[in-house]
Amino acid sequence: MVNAGAMSGSGNLMDFLDEPFPDVGTYEDFHTIDWLREKSRDTDRHRKITSKSKESIWEFIKSLLDAWSGWVVMLLIGLLAGTLAGVIDLAVDWMTDLKEGVCLSAFWYSHEQCCWTSNETTFEDRDKCPLWQKWSELLVNQSEGASAYILNYLMYILWALLFAFLAVSLVRVFAPYACGSGIPEIKTILSGFIIRGYLGKWTLLIKTVTLVLVVSSGLSLGKEGPLVHVACCCGNFFSSLFSKYSKNEGKRREVLSAAAAAGVSVAFGAPIGGVLFSLEEVSYYFPLKTLWRSFFAALVAAFTLRSINPFGNSRLVLFYVEYHTPWYMAELFPFILLGVFGGLWGTLFIRGNIAWCRRRKTTRLGKYPVLEVIVVTAVTAIIAYPNPYTRRSTSELISELFNDCGALESSQLCDYINDPNMTRPVDDIPDRPAGVGVYTAMWQLALALVFKIVITIFTFGMKIPSGLFIPSMAVGAMAGRMVGIGVEQLAYHHHDWIVFRNWCRPGADCVTPGLYAMVGAAACLGGVTRMTVSLVVIMFELTGGLEYIVPLMAAAVTSKWVADAFGKEGIYEAHIHLNGYPFLDVKDEFTHRTLATDVMRPRRGEPPLSVLTQDSMTVEDVETLIKETDYNGFPVVVSRDSERLIGFAQRRELILAIKNARQRQEGIVSNSIMYFTEEPPELPANSPHPLKLRRVLNLSPFTVTDHTPMETVVDIFRKLGLRQCLVTRSGRLLGIITKKDVLRHMAQMANQDPESIMFN
Repeated sequence: MVNAGAMSGSGNLMDFLDEPFPDVGTYEDFHTIDWLREKSRDTDRHRKITSKSKESIWEFIKSLLDAWSGWVVMLLIGLLAGTLAGVIDLAVDWMTDLKEGVCLSAFWYSHEQCCWTSNETTFEDRDKCPLWQKWSELLVNQSEGASAYILNYLMYILWALLFAFLAVSLVRVFAPYACGSGIPEIKTILSGFIIRGYLGKWTLLIKTVTLVLVVSSGLSLGKEGPLVHVACCCGNFFSSLFSKYSKNEGKRREVLSAAAAAGVSVAFGAPIGGVLFSLEEVSYYFPLKTLWRSFFAALVAAFTLRSINPFGNSRLVLFYVEYHTPWYMAELFPFILLGVFGGLWGTLFIRGNIAWCRRRKTTRLGKYPVLEVIVVTAVTAIIAYPNPYTRRSTSELISELFNDCGALESSQLCDYINDPNMTRPVDDIPDRPAGVGVYTAMWQLALALVFKIVITIFTFGMKIPSGLFIPSMAVGAMAGRMVGIGVEQLAYHHHDWIVFRNWCRPGADCVTPGLYAMVGAAACLGGVTRMTVSLVVIMFELTGGLEYIVPLMAAAVTSKWVADAFGKEGIYEAHIHLNGYPFLDVKDEFTHRTLATDVMRPRRGEPPLSVLTQDSMTVEDVETLIKETDYNGFPVVVSRDSERLIGFAQRRELILAIKNARQRQEGIVSNSIMYFTEEPPELPANSPHPLKLRRVLNLSPFTVTDHTPMETVVDIFRKLGLRQCLVTRSGRLLGIITKKDVLRHMAQMANQDPESIMFN
């Protein structure tokens, strides 16, 4: 049923490499690569290097350098990605604090760094030091009162608007591809699609700068997703320095898979999670060799970030926690409830965000991206400032929500009523009744939760770099912390209930609200992205909470089940479909009973297939055919009568070969006969010089019969990364199926608009 010749790596496909001409084997923008062909080219290249290496010492050294080039690229990606992530972290820290005040001793210090260097700071008032001045103190010399509050409020809004305006202007003018999270496009590129400029140097530079600006502006977005895009830009830059990767799009995608792992590694300080994220979420083709290289790139990136030490705590991660109590079986019930909440939030967010993004695409709203960013930033800043939980950066908020209440904590969330007779070691404080601060914090968190849920829907997808990991985790952490405090107070006041009797005695430290925040964060992130394995690993690497794997797993699986009940797509797949990228998702199942003959072109009533004959067409005939059609390639047959298939010629290579022949070979004119056979056809004596084009012919194109089930065809396209597949019956050509036809057919079968597949 399937042509086995195509599996063997297209033996004769690359015989034109013996006499190559420029640009052959490259692809045009918004086209899909041919994975089989790229694989075969790499095999040929490798064979040539191996045979040459035995000729001389110099060739042997060159073969060693070629073998090591992959590891060198990984090293360079890890170093650059780690450095950029460290710089972004430090810059965000400083610019976020700049909205509230400035350090007098050195304006480039953040609030924390400023107070570190001060000799007058006490432990109790560690956030207050004379060297750090709020804008009201600096401008009108007042630190308290209504006028000081209003002035600080205005300065906060002005800085936020300035940062956001700068970011959206830079993106619009210099690098339109630097907007969004980048992960949907990275997934599409890794599946074999070409988007030129998406991973370019300008995109890298602008995305790095604007990422700092938008995160500092206080908008409800994170830097984690865009860091994957930044790391892939680094990967693309370094792979262009080595011909092994720059001339082979398939090999380049192996490097980009590893770069994505390095991106997550530095975003969360989670190298293993990064490798699993690349494997589970973004990669399309992930051989074992890429797994090792991803591991190495993630290691180097994490090591580089650790050397820069942006958080000043000698740790890779911002959210390191140490809980002193184990979890109990009865707590699985609230953990699963948080999983349900995460799944529901994921569904709400995906539906709301996609509806808003579709509205942006189809109405006049999309014509004013700068105005949209300014309005959303103004609304965010105005509503966020009065509430201490939305005013601070989202990362700091999550960090505080994850924290356990120790004896030295000054947070409102730790304002419990202490027992004066308490004589216990400092790190094992028993459960206590909640004080006024905790109740204040609870309603402030509830308001912050509602605000975050609504504003994130409108923020993600604007024309600025925007990640989704941190806002999703913040929503879950707020919900989780509130549930945790609720369970803790219930256990304290009703420790004689049958649920608590076995594990919660009076005076014991039973419930850790911070753990609930951590589980809630994992549940909400899982609900939005539908990650499971990589999510749990990222969460325990992120927090160091190794013994809490079971609660995290329970919440992640529950949130995926609940979210999948409402729709199988995660946010990235939803955005891929919204933008019409030609992405065949490995996770999708095709269960309809259609055949190849139902999908192939031409259909009944359509003009016949455009084909080339092996030895009867002139150069002018072929040039006219190319001019009048926009197909990516043409099947080559023996003659129009027999329709016996010989091979397949790519459009771009035909154009290049004819152009090259006209320049280099004498006697090639418009009425020269073109032939694809080994021997030239017999021609009259006075006819012009014929043109042999066998070297651009793929002699083993992938073929299926007209009765092949579409389920099999979809599987072939998915697993082999084909661009097109020819349909034959007993060796006679009947039609062609392209990747776009497959996607259209799948959309039609799912009752969606088949024309939503916009690109070639």
